[in-house]
Amino acid sequence: MGCMVSQLAAKFAFFPPSPPTYHLKKRDDGKLTVVSPAAPIPHADDTSLDVLLVDTKHGNKIVAFYLRNPYARLTLLYSHGNAADLGQLYDLFVQLKVNLRVNLMGYDYSGYGASTGKPSESSTYADIEAIYQCLETEYGVSQEDVILYGQSVGSGPTLHLASKLPRLRGVVLHSGILSGLRVLCHVKFTFCFDIYKNINKVKKVKCPVLVIHGTEDEVVNWLHGNGLWKMARESYEPLWIKGGGHCNLELYPDYIRHLCKFIQEMENMTTEKRLKKIRQSAKESKSNTCSTCSSCCRMKCCRVKCPDCSNCCSDCMNVSWSINCPECCWRPSCIKGCCFLKFPSCLGSFCCTKCSWPSCCGVTKCSLPSCYPKCARPSCCCKSCFCWQCCVGKHSNGTKGKQNG
Repeated sequence: MGCMVSQLAAKFAFFPPSPPTYHLKKRDDGKLTVVSPAAPIPHADDTSLDVLLVDTKHGNKIVAFYLRNPYARLTLLYSHGNAADLGQLYDLFVQLKVNLRVNLMGYDYSGYGASTGKPSESSTYADIEAIYQCLETEYGVSQEDVILYGQSVGSGPTLHLASKLPRLRGVVLHSGILSGLRVLCHVKFTFCFDIYKNINKVKKVKCPVLVIHGTEDEVVNWLHGNGLWKMARESYEPLWIKGGGHCNLELYPDYIRHLCKFIQEMENMTTEKRLKKIRQSAKESKSNTCSTCSSCCRMKCCRVKCPDCSNCCSDCMNVSWSINCPECCWRPSCIKGCCFLKFPSCLGSFCCTKCSWPSCCGVTKCSLPSCYPKCARPSCCCKSCFCWQCCVGKHSNGTKGKQNG
């Protein structure tokens, strides 16, 4: 049932233009050129454009346009939306290349334009991975110099790749979606058969995220963009275009103005500044951890609030017990010297002379003289009783016993 729903959602998600607005032709010198009877096409002698055929791991060949800008410092990897292919987008690509002063790589998904195969969620993931690899190998572009741009359905492969690349310069989500079913059915839960679960992936993106959305979007409600912006770890100032729909945001002056501002700030964010910000974030995270726990707990921090130690972390003292060896005492895998019991030399475990962890116990006498005089587990003691059940007053000796330990 889930598979059928997923396939149905995929059918609603992909609308490649039929017939395609362009086709490819090989020139005498072996290079590819674009032929289109209707859409604006690049000039055959345009040296600033490379027309590529890229192989994906699914065995498809996808078409990509790489547009050079001699003044560019960053590269924009553009994943387009539905009902469009590269033949229709070329004019927009040229404008973005010039106005944003970037190199731009755009591509058609499998089954779109002159790309082979059929469109699906998994194929779009393979498509963008292949294009990014092409940028690295063919053009020497590192992820620190890449900004991923995803429009509508393109937000899916964009966030898929962004969640895997920790050193990206930035991400732009243009009319992005929270998930496929949330667009179709307005559900509030994530199902296993849902597609493009951006609601989960946006939280993993470690670079600035710019969200652009129209307030009157009739296809993908503005709440999708607002949700993505709120859940991003490093949200950039969003652009809510008042009155903007789903396919006309590029016509508003605020669109290119705000996008230029974002690109300029990403250019100024050098690698050194980025690393400094990451270190500062790690330092703040480390300072929030409990210093007392790190010094007194050998294994890992506990999980119930410690009643005695105000310096402990809020989660302290979830004690789990395990047998270390057949003739050894029970040992808590996590116990704090400042909580529960206080032992001067051995904080991590209770060991006997036959224990396989003799180095973790430095005591030779029982540090709690209130143990029972007759211990039911004499093999666990080091000269004197050191059985934890005795020490905490819970050993029964086979009878009801006393509880005064």
